[in-house]
Amino acid sequence: MASCWSLDCTVFLEDVPILVQVTEVERFTYTRVLNPNLYTIELSHGTFTWKIKRRFKHFQTLHQELLKFKALLKIPLPSRIHSVKRRSFKGHKRSQGEHMPTLPRRPDALVKEEQLISRKMQLEDYLKNILKRLLYRNHPATLEFLEVSQISFIQELGPKGIEGFIQKKSGGNTFPVCYWCGSNSVCYRWSKRWLVVKDSFVLYMRPEDGQVGTVILYDKGFHIKIGTQETGVRHGVTIENLCRALTIKCSTYRQARWWGHSIDDFAQRFGQDFLRENRHGSFAPVRENTTAQWFVNAAGYFDAIADALEGAKEEIFITAWWLSPEIFLKRPVVDGNTWRLDHVLKRKAEQGVKICVLLYKEVEVILGLNSEYTKKTLMGLHSNIMVIRHPDHVPSTALLWAHHEKSVVIDQSLAFLGGIDLAYGRWDDYQHRLTDVGSVRRSPQPSPALSPSLTRQSAATVLEEDEEMKFSVVLEEELLGGNGTGEPVEEQGENSVSLTLPISKPHTASSEEKSRRSSEATESKHCSSRNSVSSRSLPARDWYTKSVSLRSSDSCSLGFHHSLLLPHDTSSLRSHISSTELCGETRFWHGKDYCNFILKDWVKLNKPFDDFIDRYKTPRMPWHDIGVAVHGKAARDIARHFIQRWNFTKLVKKRSGATGYPCLMPKSLSAPSELPEMRGKHTQANVQVLRSVCQWSIGTKVHEESIHLAYISAIQNSKHFIYIENQFFISCADKTIHNSIGDALTERILRAYREKKKFRVYVVMPLLPGFEGDISSGGGQAIKAIMYFNYRTMCRGDYSIIERLKCVMSDCWINYISFCGLRTHADLDGRLVTELIYVHSKLMIVDDCTVIIGSANINDRSMLGKRDSEMAVVVEDSVFQDSLMDGEIYQAGRFAWSLRVECFRLVLGLIGDYSVDISDPISDRFYKEIWMVTAARNASVYDKVFRCLPTDAVQNYKILREYMSRSCMATEDPIQACAELRKVRGFLVQFPFYFLSEENLFPSLNSKEGIMPMELWT
Repeated sequence: MASCWSLDCTVFLEDVPILVQVTEVERFTYTRVLNPNLYTIELSHGTFTWKIKRRFKHFQTLHQELLKFKALLKIPLPSRIHSVKRRSFKGHKRSQGEHMPTLPRRPDALVKEEQLISRKMQLEDYLKNILKRLLYRNHPATLEFLEVSQISFIQELGPKGIEGFIQKKSGGNTFPVCYWCGSNSVCYRWSKRWLVVKDSFVLYMRPEDGQVGTVILYDKGFHIKIGTQETGVRHGVTIENLCRALTIKCSTYRQARWWGHSIDDFAQRFGQDFLRENRHGSFAPVRENTTAQWFVNAAGYFDAIADALEGAKEEIFITAWWLSPEIFLKRPVVDGNTWRLDHVLKRKAEQGVKICVLLYKEVEVILGLNSEYTKKTLMGLHSNIMVIRHPDHVPSTALLWAHHEKSVVIDQSLAFLGGIDLAYGRWDDYQHRLTDVGSVRRSPQPSPALSPSLTRQSAATVLEEDEEMKFSVVLEEELLGGNGTGEPVEEQGENSVSLTLPISKPHTASSEEKSRRSSEATESKHCSSRNSVSSRSLPARDWYTKSVSLRSSDSCSLGFHHSLLLPHDTSSLRSHISSTELCGETRFWHGKDYCNFILKDWVKLNKPFDDFIDRYKTPRMPWHDIGVAVHGKAARDIARHFIQRWNFTKLVKKRSGATGYPCLMPKSLSAPSELPEMRGKHTQANVQVLRSVCQWSIGTKVHEESIHLAYISAIQNSKHFIYIENQFFISCADKTIHNSIGDALTERILRAYREKKKFRVYVVMPLLPGFEGDISSGGGQAIKAIMYFNYRTMCRGDYSIIERLKCVMSDCWINYISFCGLRTHADLDGRLVTELIYVHSKLMIVDDCTVIIGSANINDRSMLGKRDSEMAVVVEDSVFQDSLMDGEIYQAGRFAWSLRVECFRLVLGLIGDYSVDISDPISDRFYKEIWMVTAARNASVYDKVFRCLPTDAVQNYKILREYMSRSCMATEDPIQACAELRKVRGFLVQFPFYFLSEENLFPSLNSKEGIMPMELWT
């Protein structure tokens, strides 16, 4: 990096004049005999204005430096750089005149008070003449005199504050940086640095190369100390925030006061957003009129991120718990590697975009994320891609904790966050497919193998939209089973439906229900027995006939032939593809992306396109998740958090290669940000960024748990209902658990009961925790550990929500709270299979007005702030629409209402079916007759057909062994199983409260999970 004070550096704005005015003179005749006058000089350059204070001796020093410079250029030194400067100087002499501006010779001590006005004019003219001459204006002495540097006039960094050379004391971090004595107070040194004050931060740079050493962000702990007594340094000034204390040394006490007061005044004037105590204890305030957009599942989320990455112009920030470079962001893959993540990042890096990635550095013996492979892969793409992993664990106290946040920030103007990592297994859409074994080809006509009703629907669509491109997505698969007929078998969701996809309009055939209902075969014993697998299959012709019959009657009876309006249709071939036929195999999930992590965790991640489970025998585990995108100031806040983490991590890893990476600076809130055009459903709302951070994760002396406090506040202030989707549900405080979300829910329900008011709580969570293990054989210690704490929160023990409610209202609790999971089924290679849908969301919707979306689970790890690092946003609607609440007209927020309706329709199997009214989330009709009945019916059917786990029928291990020893209906009578599966609607199933209720699920002490600290699981 070039020096900020080199002659060829660009400091000032092109063709913009510098206006100078000496506005004030202070005279100190008693203390300053030789230089009694202190001049206040006001300068403006474009939109930038600033003040400097100078004595006459400073003018003299500047003049002498410029005279030396002029004289030196007349000497023909044998240097190429010197020759260039001489030619430049001669050019300036011809164009601007050879004469050097004259500085008054009379010293200030001889200037009488009545002559001060004339003196001001003389000095003002001198500066104006200097600044008119380009060569003198860009001289380092002039830049130092004017207190300007290369970053002074960057519009995106905000207004200009005080700048100048200072002596900086080393140390001042919240952790020891001296490797010899571990003390910042014993081993320190003084260094000359250039200090810069901006509207939301203070930084210093090395004069020789302009490299930024430290960026001190304004926060609620930011303050200034002045003087020997407070700083411990003669004429010292200490600039302190929650992460760093920077002590500088000035030449006089007056100069120290000037520096201290200037920094404090500037910070108070421009940095109030971060200096004050914000709601929920967050580092960021509420941002009004923020454009926000939600995403249900990763298909639309990845698609939007791909477009945003492609539009990046300056910088991309990515945080991840896990990142897989080879994942495809747009699917199915019909554009080669164009939209593969590593290819997108490489393409942007080659265009000059700076890409910074923060990865969680896992404990390798516990987690197989292989972040080292990710780092090497990304950094090998281009030098503009910089990757840091943290923490290092060995010198750290964070052995148990993780960086769990997931975010992507584009140009500090657009930010994505939520529960979705850019990693294997995350991509999914509203269909939640279990299988992916076929190839995609384009067909000009509806497939003759489809059921009559579906073919008629497709034909009708063709007639309605004959001006648009039409094609079907057909998956072909040859039956490898016992009859040897070789006839094609309908594949779930793909070869069972003909999709007409217009170029500009959403497609009209809803394949969600068809994909789930078309599965009527028996499952292989290769799969986990919790899915109740069967090895028997029907002859192809018989199975095909019965399968078509099931799809035809079921689809018609459920009314799934309505137009399906999707913001981005990424579940099928994208509309911009030409009409040429696709060749070769195109899948949704390639290699390691096809996964079932409870059955088998990922292995050999350095071979991304090798399957590690047999997709012809094992169904994938669908992934249900939520993401959000925000623009403007809220995106700036998320970028600010990333910058704080990046700069802190860079400092603590100073002995690694991260030292060579640049410090990052936040863009100003006052700087205009270009907002890219948003597709899909977006609206204006009030958004506040929340986080869980502490000393180990970000360097702050005071931990922040604003996500936890926002959850508590939203629950306490709720009036009608709460809808929660979360990967974990570990709460209800006691000596072991400390977050109080479960307690707040209990108290809110009890208040509604006492007030005799209707109130509903919906909780959707995974049926089993996401750890490798076979619960059917009594194994899976990690699974059982999480189950223990989940059940402890829900229904087991005196601290559980349901037991506390029963003490007051007996069995009436069921009118207030519902716990559910998600499950689906499919036809895999002629066998019926079922699998739970893994709920990974971190979502809460309150009263159709408030939404919290982020990476934080409902457990102590995520909520307390002192453990895992997390990010979230709370979105409060500012745009409302008419809705219903308990039968009465209600003003629902557009963002919250649309997201809640989308989630309800998806889990209830109502995508595209508007015959069922779900607008009133607390009415008895919806809660009891739709939500509860659907969940109970679906659970009953799955238990009857598959004998799947978990189930209320199994209370102990003895019953479990007997339960698993008996074959299921899917094996014994697949025809009857098909008839039963017609009753399933959507994915929602009741959560089994009594599964292994007679067993102690906490891991035994003779297992490795049992000797782990309790905090690991909570």
